[in-house]
Amino acid sequence: MINLDDHDVAATTLRGGDPVSSGARPPPALALLYGALLSACGAGTRPAPAPPPPPVVAPDSVTEARAARLLIQASMGVTREQLARVQALGYEGWLEEQFAMPASGTHWDWLEAGGFAASGGDTGIDASIWRKLLSAPDSLRQRVTLALSEIVVAAVSGLAEDGSQAFTAAAFLDLLEANAFGNYKTLLLQVSRSAPMGEYLTFISSARHDPATGAMPDENYAREVLQLFSIGLIELNADGSPRLAGGQVQETYTLDDVMGLARVFTGWRYDTSAGLATSHYKRLPLVALAHLHESGSKTFLGATIGAGTDAQAALARALDIIFAHPNVAPFIGRQLIQRLVCSNPSAAYVGRVSARFNDDGNGVKGNLKAVLKAILLDDEARSDASLADPGFGKLREPILRVTAWARAFKVGSPSAKWVMGNTSDAGTGLGQGPLRAASVFNFFRPGYVPPNSQIAAAGMVAPEFQITNESSVVGYVNYIQALVIFGVNDVQADYSALLPFADDATALLDELNLVLAAGQLSAPTLALIRGALETMPGGTAAGRLNRIYAALVMVMTTPEFLVQK
Repeated sequence: MINLDDHDVAATTLRGGDPVSSGARPPPALALLYGALLSACGAGTRPAPAPPPPPVVAPDSVTEARAARLLIQASMGVTREQLARVQALGYEGWLEEQFAMPASGTHWDWLEAGGFAASGGDTGIDASIWRKLLSAPDSLRQRVTLALSEIVVAAVSGLAEDGSQAFTAAAFLDLLEANAFGNYKTLLLQVSRSAPMGEYLTFISSARHDPATGAMPDENYAREVLQLFSIGLIELNADGSPRLAGGQVQETYTLDDVMGLARVFTGWRYDTSAGLATSHYKRLPLVALAHLHESGSKTFLGATIGAGTDAQAALARALDIIFAHPNVAPFIGRQLIQRLVCSNPSAAYVGRVSARFNDDGNGVKGNLKAVLKAILLDDEARSDASLADPGFGKLREPILRVTAWARAFKVGSPSAKWVMGNTSDAGTGLGQGPLRAASVFNFFRPGYVPPNSQIAAAGMVAPEFQITNESSVVGYVNYIQALVIFGVNDVQADYSALLPFADDATALLDELNLVLAAGQLSAPTLALIRGALETMPGGTAAGRLNRIYAALVMVMTTPEFLVQK
């Protein structure tokens, strides 16, 4: 374990923004997490010359630990079966197999089949999402969908409170999932015409400027599609570094740009041509009403959409203008690296991913399959050298800690109801629930830096630490302990594969180390856990299970598990 005295973790930020005084020491659990990230998660964007493209890895060189590491980055968790597939196919072969795998049904259809009522508020959506995260066979698709949902955010709590929130949320997540391996521009276009996003960022009620009343187009979506979903706030070089002019960063857009773009998102309404008897119109693309759409010219980002252009054509042209901006590739590419691989990718890594985003090899920009391959096959992601690099890694977000456990031990729900509930409460849950972000800025910002910390002093970002605080650390430990032993309702793990190892602490830890941490638990950590396990009686069914429970809880609260390398 990390010696907490070796790390100055004097300050952090409490939930709600209250600072811990610089003279106080956080509780041990929080200090442990800070120490873990400091020792393993990176010291900022590291300038480096661009290395050659990663070598092709032959299947016979993919050890179990290397295969597990890919699965931790590219799936919802490690299983013995997927380990064997990665070893048999090699990294690229496994990715291609996952790309070709059929999608595992839609959230909308599951809610309907389960008898959830369109007037049931948000009832059922948590179960549907967790069901897929924990058990759907298209594991890479689920991981990418989760990542996209944290970049292009529409949260359940911000949807129209008309009784159909679960179905509206399902429609949005189904849209992200359908485009997870598609083109990012297509994704943006579909999001920009979706009822869920229209509700969440309020442009569904936006109408053209009315001189008589002074009403102006709603600017909410226009602002966020620029700031969060496409180009960000400052001009970037292809490697993600700020583009300077006179030593100063340059803003990507102005208020005038937002006002001009907002005119594009006027006149859009639900497609109720089939009626309002059910909520099916929530999954249909929005339609534009000509008399509400701003017909005048629209100028933003240095381009103009001419007066008289109809709403459909104006939207398509607007997305062309946005997507042509050079920021899109480094801005979105870097965030995808952060969600899958590491918090602080080198400039060279971001540059290589940006290049593939801009051109998939066939002249196509935005091909997410090509981008994902560039991220996951890059030498920084695959090289064993990165394991020893103090500038590499990321804090594993709480959702992914749970899915790692669930996938490794074949979690199921005999009732097929998957009642996991809303896990967002930091004190009693995970401090994070899928599609439950508190705002459009996600659970955490990609550039978040814990204030007054060594992380800040080292020039690092640590996005997941924005939801890491005293309540969430203690809440996680308590939640995991109950989850490992009791499950949630009938969502239960199958530990039968671990029972043969339970009387041998070394063998048990070897298995857990592989499937949960890709073999990255340190020798001191293993020795400490082994010593604790060897004080526990075995030899009986109850004793073996208790050893398994204790080993799982201890492994899942180690720095090496919490920090994904």
